[in-house]
Amino acid sequence: MVQIVEAFKYENGIFQSVEDVLTVEEVLGIAINGTPYTITMRSPGFEEALTRGILLSEDVYNGIKNPAFSITETNEKGYITKVNVDIPIEEIESGINTKRNLMSVTSCGMCGKEDIKLDLAGEKIISKKELLPATILDFFNKMSSQQKGFKKTGGSHAAAIFDVNSNMLTVMEDIGRHNAVDKAIGSLMLKNELTKAICLTVSGRISYEIVSKCYKAKIPYLAAVSAPSSLAVDFCKEKGIKLLAFCRDNKFTQYS
Repeated sequence: MVQIVEAFKYENGIFQSVEDVLTVEEVLGIAINGTPYTITMRSPGFEEALTRGILLSEDVYNGIKNPAFSITETNEKGYITKVNVDIPIEEIESGINTKRNLMSVTSCGMCGKEDIKLDLAGEKIISKKELLPATILDFFNKMSSQQKGFKKTGGSHAAAIFDVNSNMLTVMEDIGRHNAVDKAIGSLMLKNELTKAICLTVSGRISYEIVSKCYKAKIPYLAAVSAPSSLAVDFCKEKGIKLLAFCRDNKFTQYS
Protein backbone atom coordinates (compact mmCIF):
# COMPACT_ATOMS: atom_id res chain seq x y z
CA MET A 1 0.00 0.00 0.00
CA VAL A 2 1.61 3.25 -1.14
CA GLN A 3 0.75 6.95 -1.22
CA ILE A 4 2.08 9.71 -3.48
CA VAL A 5 3.17 12.90 -1.70
CA GLU A 6 4.65 16.19 -2.85
CA ALA A 7 8.19 16.98 -1.73
CA PHE A 8 11.27 19.03 -2.62
CA LYS A 9 14.43 17.22 -3.67
CA TYR A 10 17.81 18.91 -3.12
CA GLU A 11 20.59 17.87 -5.49
CA ASN A 12 23.66 19.68 -6.84
CA GLY A 13 22.68 22.94 -5.14
CA ILE A 14 19.16 23.00 -6.58
CA PHE A 15 15.73 22.34 -5.05
CA GLN A 16 13.24 20.65 -7.35
CA SER A 17 9.57 19.88 -6.80
CA VAL A 18 8.93 16.12 -7.01
CA GLU A 19 6.25 13.55 -6.31
CA ASP A 20 7.50 10.81 -4.02
CA VAL A 21 6.01 7.38 -3.28
CA LEU A 22 5.79 6.43 0.41
CA THR A 23 4.69 3.35 2.34
CA VAL A 24 1.35 3.92 4.06
CA GLU A 25 1.24 3.66 7.85
CA GLU A 26 -2.13 3.46 9.62
CA VAL A 27 -3.50 2.44 13.00
CA LEU A 28 -5.35 -0.85 13.57
CA GLY A 29 -7.32 -1.58 16.71
CA ILE A 30 -7.85 -5.25 17.52
CA ALA A 31 -10.66 -6.35 19.83
CA ILE A 32 -11.36 -9.79 21.25
CA ASN A 33 -15.01 -10.61 21.84
CA GLY A 34 -15.79 -6.92 21.59
CA THR A 35 -13.20 -5.84 24.18
CA PRO A 36 -10.21 -3.79 22.95
CA TYR A 37 -7.00 -5.83 23.09
CA THR A 38 -4.29 -3.82 21.35
CA ILE A 39 -3.58 -1.03 18.90
CA THR A 40 -0.84 -1.56 16.34
CA MET A 41 0.68 0.63 13.66
CA ARG A 42 1.04 -1.17 10.36
CA SER A 43 0.70 -1.03 6.59
CA PRO A 44 -2.95 -1.56 5.55
CA GLY A 45 -3.84 -4.89 4.01
CA PHE A 46 -4.11 -8.52 5.12
CA GLU A 47 -5.66 -7.50 8.44
CA GLU A 48 -7.03 -10.97 9.19
CA ALA A 49 -3.63 -12.59 8.58
CA LEU A 50 -1.94 -9.95 10.76
CA THR A 51 -4.45 -10.49 13.56
CA ARG A 52 -4.12 -14.27 13.35
CA GLY A 53 -0.34 -14.01 13.59
CA ILE A 54 -0.49 -11.64 16.54
CA LEU A 55 -2.87 -13.92 18.45
CA LEU A 56 -0.42 -16.80 18.00
CA SER A 57 2.73 -14.86 18.83
CA GLU A 58 1.14 -13.32 21.94
CA ASP A 59 -0.18 -16.70 23.21
CA VAL A 60 -3.76 -15.45 23.09
CA TYR A 61 -5.16 -18.09 20.76
CA ASN A 62 -3.25 -21.15 19.59
CA GLY A 63 -6.21 -23.11 18.25
CA ILE A 64 -6.29 -24.80 14.87
CA LYS A 65 -9.64 -23.34 13.85
CA ASN A 66 -9.61 -19.78 12.60
CA PRO A 67 -11.71 -17.53 14.87
CA ALA A 68 -14.58 -15.49 13.45
CA PHE A 69 -13.14 -12.23 12.11
CA SER A 70 -15.02 -9.03 11.38
CA ILE A 71 -14.20 -5.48 10.29
CA THR A 72 -15.77 -2.99 12.67
CA GLU A 73 -14.45 0.35 11.41
CA THR A 74 -12.86 1.96 8.37
CA ASN A 75 -11.59 5.54 8.02
CA GLU A 76 -12.30 8.21 5.43
CA LYS A 77 -9.52 6.86 3.20
CA GLY A 78 -11.13 3.44 3.13
CA TYR A 79 -8.46 1.81 5.31
CA ILE A 80 -9.58 -0.72 7.92
CA THR A 81 -8.94 0.75 11.37
CA LYS A 82 -10.74 -1.63 13.75
CA VAL A 83 -11.36 -5.38 13.72
CA ASN A 84 -12.82 -7.92 16.11
CA VAL A 85 -12.26 -11.64 16.62
CA ASP A 86 -14.72 -13.87 18.45
CA ILE A 87 -13.01 -16.60 20.46
CA PRO A 88 -14.77 -18.97 22.90
CA ILE A 89 -13.72 -17.94 26.41
CA GLU A 90 -12.44 -21.43 27.25
CA GLU A 91 -10.07 -21.35 24.25
CA ILE A 92 -8.36 -18.05 25.11
CA GLU A 93 -4.80 -18.62 26.33
CA SER A 94 -2.89 -16.94 29.17
CA GLY A 95 -1.38 -14.34 26.85
CA ILE A 96 -4.59 -12.34 27.13
CA ASN A 97 -3.40 -11.32 30.60
CA THR A 98 -0.29 -9.65 29.18
CA LYS A 99 -2.10 -6.43 28.49
CA ARG A 100 -0.77 -3.47 26.56
CA ASN A 101 -1.15 0.00 27.97
CA LEU A 102 0.52 1.70 25.01
CA MET A 103 0.40 1.51 21.26
CA SER A 104 2.31 -1.28 19.57
CA VAL A 105 4.46 0.63 17.09
CA THR A 106 5.91 -0.42 13.77
CA SER A 107 9.42 -0.80 15.17
CA CYS A 108 8.63 -3.11 18.08
CA GLY A 109 5.60 -5.22 18.86
CA MET A 110 6.87 -5.67 22.42
CA CYS A 111 6.29 -1.97 23.13
CA GLY A 112 3.48 -1.11 25.49
CA LYS A 113 3.27 -4.34 27.41
CA GLU A 114 2.68 -4.03 31.14
CA ASP A 115 4.50 -7.29 31.86
CA ILE A 116 7.35 -8.53 29.70
CA LYS A 117 8.56 -12.11 30.21
CA LEU A 118 11.51 -13.01 28.03
CA ASP A 119 10.81 -16.70 28.18
CA LEU A 120 9.90 -19.16 25.43
CA ALA A 121 8.18 -22.07 27.14
CA GLY A 122 8.27 -25.39 25.36
CA GLU A 123 10.54 -28.01 23.86
CA LYS A 124 13.33 -27.51 21.37
CA ILE A 125 12.44 -27.53 17.70
CA ILE A 126 13.89 -30.67 16.14
CA SER A 127 14.10 -30.81 12.36
CA LYS A 128 15.60 -33.70 10.41
CA LYS A 129 15.57 -31.64 7.24
CA GLU A 130 18.78 -29.88 6.23
CA LEU A 131 18.84 -26.96 3.81
CA LEU A 132 21.82 -26.41 1.53
CA PRO A 133 23.55 -23.00 1.70
CA ALA A 134 22.72 -22.31 -1.95
CA THR A 135 19.05 -23.06 -1.27
CA ILE A 136 18.88 -20.58 1.60
CA LEU A 137 20.55 -17.83 -0.44
CA ASP A 138 18.12 -18.50 -3.28
CA PHE A 139 15.23 -17.92 -0.83
CA PHE A 140 16.31 -14.29 -0.62
CA ASN A 141 16.32 -13.92 -4.39
CA LYS A 142 12.75 -15.23 -4.46
CA MET A 143 11.65 -12.95 -1.63
CA SER A 144 13.33 -9.91 -3.17
CA SER A 145 11.57 -10.48 -6.48
CA GLN A 146 8.23 -10.08 -4.68
CA GLN A 147 9.10 -6.97 -2.63
CA LYS A 148 6.97 -4.69 -4.78
CA GLY A 149 6.33 -2.17 -2.04
CA PHE A 150 10.02 -1.84 -1.22
CA LYS A 151 10.93 -1.35 -4.87
CA LYS A 152 8.47 1.56 -5.06
CA THR A 153 9.16 3.23 -1.71
CA GLY A 154 12.27 1.79 -0.04
CA GLY A 155 10.20 1.92 3.14
CA SER A 156 8.83 -1.55 3.80
CA HIS A 157 10.10 -4.82 5.23
CA ALA A 158 9.35 -8.29 3.94
CA ALA A 159 8.94 -11.75 5.44
CA ALA A 160 8.63 -14.95 3.44
CA ILE A 161 8.13 -18.57 4.41
CA PHE A 162 9.38 -21.57 2.42
CA ASP A 163 8.81 -25.32 2.47
CA VAL A 164 11.35 -28.11 2.22
CA ASN A 165 10.97 -28.19 -1.56
CA SER A 166 12.01 -24.51 -1.81
CA ASN A 167 8.49 -23.37 -2.63
CA MET A 168 7.67 -19.90 -1.33
CA LEU A 169 4.46 -20.51 0.62
CA THR A 170 3.84 -16.83 1.33
CA VAL A 171 5.49 -13.41 1.25
CA MET A 172 4.25 -10.31 3.04
CA GLU A 173 5.39 -6.70 3.27
CA ASP A 174 4.77 -4.14 6.00
CA ILE A 175 6.31 -0.97 7.34
CA GLY A 176 7.09 -2.94 10.52
CA ARG A 177 9.35 -6.01 10.59
CA HIS A 178 7.28 -7.82 13.19
CA ASN A 179 4.05 -7.06 11.32
CA ALA A 180 5.43 -8.58 8.12
CA VAL A 181 6.29 -11.73 10.07
CA ASP A 182 2.86 -11.86 11.72
CA LYS A 183 1.16 -11.44 8.35
CA ALA A 184 3.25 -14.22 6.80
CA ILE A 185 2.62 -16.65 9.66
CA GLY A 186 -1.04 -15.68 9.91
CA SER A 187 -1.63 -16.13 6.19
CA LEU A 188 -0.43 -19.74 6.40
CA MET A 189 -2.56 -20.37 9.48
CA LEU A 190 -5.63 -19.17 7.60
CA LYS A 191 -4.83 -21.72 4.88
CA ASN A 192 -3.84 -24.48 7.36
CA GLU A 193 -0.38 -24.65 5.78
CA LEU A 194 1.88 -23.57 8.64
CA THR A 195 3.07 -27.14 9.24
CA LYS A 196 4.72 -27.06 5.79
CA ALA A 197 7.06 -24.23 6.83
CA ILE A 198 10.77 -24.93 7.19
CA CYS A 199 12.36 -21.48 6.83
CA LEU A 200 11.33 -17.93 7.67
CA THR A 201 13.28 -15.20 5.88
CA VAL A 202 13.18 -11.53 6.83
CA SER A 203 14.54 -8.43 5.13
CA GLY A 204 15.83 -6.68 8.25
CA ARG A 205 17.58 -7.51 11.48
CA ILE A 206 16.71 -10.31 13.92
CA SER A 207 15.59 -9.38 17.42
CA TYR A 208 14.27 -11.50 20.27
CA GLU A 209 10.72 -10.81 19.16
CA ILE A 210 11.26 -12.17 15.66
CA VAL A 211 12.80 -15.30 17.18
CA SER A 212 9.81 -15.73 19.50
CA LYS A 213 7.38 -15.55 16.56
CA CYS A 214 9.44 -18.08 14.60
CA TYR A 215 9.53 -20.43 17.59
CA LYS A 216 5.81 -20.23 18.29
CA ALA A 217 5.17 -21.02 14.62
CA LYS A 218 7.55 -24.02 14.99
CA ILE A 219 9.71 -23.00 12.02
CA PRO A 220 13.20 -24.55 12.32
CA TYR A 221 15.17 -22.11 10.14
CA LEU A 222 15.33 -18.33 10.53
CA ALA A 223 17.37 -16.30 8.05
CA ALA A 224 17.90 -12.55 7.74
CA VAL A 225 19.50 -10.01 5.46
CA SER A 226 20.91 -8.08 8.42
CA ALA A 227 22.35 -8.73 11.88
CA PRO A 228 20.95 -10.64 14.86
CA SER A 229 20.96 -9.37 18.43
CA SER A 230 22.82 -11.24 21.17
CA LEU A 231 19.52 -12.23 22.78
CA ALA A 232 18.23 -13.58 19.46
CA VAL A 233 21.28 -15.83 19.17
CA ASP A 234 20.93 -17.05 22.77
CA PHE A 235 17.29 -18.04 22.33
CA CYS A 236 17.88 -19.70 18.96
CA LYS A 237 20.58 -21.87 20.52
CA GLU A 238 18.28 -22.71 23.42
CA LYS A 239 15.26 -23.55 21.27
CA GLY A 240 16.88 -25.35 18.36
CA ILE A 241 16.33 -22.72 15.67
CA LYS A 242 19.03 -22.55 13.02
CA LEU A 243 19.81 -18.84 12.77
CA LEU A 244 21.50 -17.40 9.69
CA ALA A 245 22.20 -13.70 9.26
CA PHE A 246 23.92 -11.31 6.83
CA CYS A 247 22.43 -13.42 4.02
CA ARG A 248 23.55 -11.35 1.06
CA ASP A 249 26.31 -11.14 -1.56
CA ASN A 250 26.41 -14.95 -1.82
CA LYS A 251 27.38 -15.48 1.83
CA PHE A 252 25.92 -15.68 5.34
CA THR A 253 26.94 -16.23 8.95
CA GLN A 254 25.40 -19.12 10.91
CA TYR A 255 24.98 -18.41 14.63
CA SER A 256 23.17 -21.50 15.90
